Amino acid sequence: MNITFKTLIMAGGPILLVLAALSIYSIALIWERWTVYKRTFSGLEDLLHKIHALLKTGEIKQISELCSKSRNPAGDIVHKIIIHYGSPLEKRELAEKAIEWHVSRMGKSLTAIATIGSTSPFIGLLGTVIGVIRAFKDLSMYAGAGPSVVAMGIAEALVNTAAGLFVAIPAIIAYNYFSHKANDFASEMNWITEQVIDRSVSREITGIS
Repeated sequence: MNITFKTLIMAGGPILLVLAALSIYSIALIWERWTVYKRTFSGLEDLLHKIHALLKTGEIKQISELCSKSRNPAGDIVHKIIIHYGSPLEKRELAEKAIEWHVSRMGKSLTAIATIGSTSPFIGLLGTVIGVIRAFKDLSMYAGAGPSVVAMGIAEALVNTAAGLFVAIPAIIAYNYFSHKANDFASEMNWITEQVIDRSVSREITGIS
């Protein structure tokens, strides 16, 4: 019996169809998150570099103007902190909530991606078990027959195992990448907002003096 690619796909059975659907859904989620992260991090490094430079000279007004023109979430956060008339504690609370809100938006759909990545191997394993059961069933029905009798069952087992891993690996890689980038964004923004608040307070004290 010649086992072709088409035969292997047919051997996968319903489990393979489930994994194919999960693969398509996972790719759609990953692509959607990729566009969001690309927009979030586009120009971020350049913006933070300019803010750092202006902080050294205490140009808070220029930072506010720069951030108000920026379409980056980082610019929106810094601008809101500067124009907020409140105590340093209130500014820090505002910064924390703003950062948390943006990170929460970045984390949208990551749970679904992680779920696909963690469950796909088990779905593939289910198909593997079904394939092995089928192979033994065929073998028991045709005692003494050649390897061709169990070929389809073994093919079903191997195809579903491979498919489960094929779906899971990209999803897990994507989840780890997006989570790492979101944590980097939060850490960077916590640092920059703290610097802006401290510089704003120092400027107010100097102005009063």
